[in-house]
Amino acid sequence: MKKILIAAILISTSVLMAQNLNGRFSTSLYTFERYSAPNVSETYVRSLSSLYFNLNKDNISLRTRLNFETDIANALENDPRLRFYNLYLEARKVFDIATVRIGRQSLFNSVAGGLYDGVNLQLRHGIFKVEGFYGGNVPAYQKMELTDDWSNDYVLGGELTAYPTEELRVAVNYTNKNFKAQDYDAIRLNEFNILDTILIKRASNQFEFLGADLSYNLPKIIEAHARYNYDLNFSQTSKFEISTRYSQIEDFGISIYYNYREPKIRYNSIFSVFNYANTQEIEGGIDYKFSNIITAYGKFGNVTYDDENSQRLTLGVNTTYGSASYRKTFGYAGELDAISVYTARSFVDGFVTPQIGLTYTSYKLSADSETNSLLAVLGGVNLRPWRSLSFDLQGQFVNNKIYDNDFRILFKINHWFNTNF
Repeated sequence: MKKILIAAILISTSVLMAQNLNGRFSTSLYTFERYSAPNVSETYVRSLSSLYFNLNKDNISLRTRLNFETDIANALENDPRLRFYNLYLEARKVFDIATVRIGRQSLFNSVAGGLYDGVNLQLRHGIFKVEGFYGGNVPAYQKMELTDDWSNDYVLGGELTAYPTEELRVAVNYTNKNFKAQDYDAIRLNEFNILDTILIKRASNQFEFLGADLSYNLPKIIEAHARYNYDLNFSQTSKFEISTRYSQIEDFGISIYYNYREPKIRYNSIFSVFNYANTQEIEGGIDYKFSNIITAYGKFGNVTYDDENSQRLTLGVNTTYGSASYRKTFGYAGELDAISVYTARSFVDGFVTPQIGLTYTSYKLSADSETNSLLAVLGGVNLRPWRSLSFDLQGQFVNNKIYDNDFRILFKINHWFNTNF
């Protein structure tokens, strides 16, 4: 509670000093039925409210994103939950080269993702950009709490990026993410071969990677991107991928994708003692634009495991009225046939937007296994009487051997706001 009060005081102070307030507030109700035993069920009505807002004054902003969730009908464990996803101060164009963020913020890269409480510094001058970050890991349920062990429960890293030309981007990066493992008691034989209760403490080091990125984009001709990750803990290549798309021929595109990947396992995890193997994946595809409203595409891929292979085929069409696709998987990864159709269309200048979606999937783990099927249907409508306010009502239906005729309802209200002081 003390930390929440501090956050409230910080936000209130920023409001008094701000020149602009903008963001979005949404609240929704989601109903579903859960069976605790045969013929014994309970209906849940989950309430979820989200608030995104930015307080701005010149080049300074306070950015925050938080959720509040609970169940109106039957409370679940840990209800109610107040989650703080973002709460940080941002200063831009400091000395015309720097951007600084301090507080709870998001991390997205090819190694680690999530939230951390700390600092992010970006410097940009000429063709170079440098970014560094450090912070503590966020507790479960995004509570407004800080880690109590900054030396063992943190994320640290940085990236150096160069833009030699308008078309080319080159970057090298480093990421070190440590998790404070929970201590636990276990029964073990002591030095006298007598069973004894021992406190088990595990090291916190988990992920430590070096990486490199290369991107080249020549509009309407070719796009290419390559990424490489090296695992410093295991001293091996973790991932290498390259994707490219050639589109110089009018209305026609060719794409190729290749991926080499080792399983990403935490260094002190029990899984690190097992034998495991890498996978290699290659996929090629074409797309053709028949008109301004219709584009068709097809892709075929092969995945190579240690001693086996698996293939997949995807065919589809995208239009201004919706999309349809067919996907087939066969080989070591199992057999699957899936058809998906989705359409949505706005009427009366965006006032009403109905939507309908359907997916049917037939799958089995091997050629000799039992065939299972899944049917998923959704239907709904979005009403937007004003630019700043909208309403969503959606029904969802799923039927397979696990969820028998499962029906759910979602109702949501969105409000956008933008106020100058």
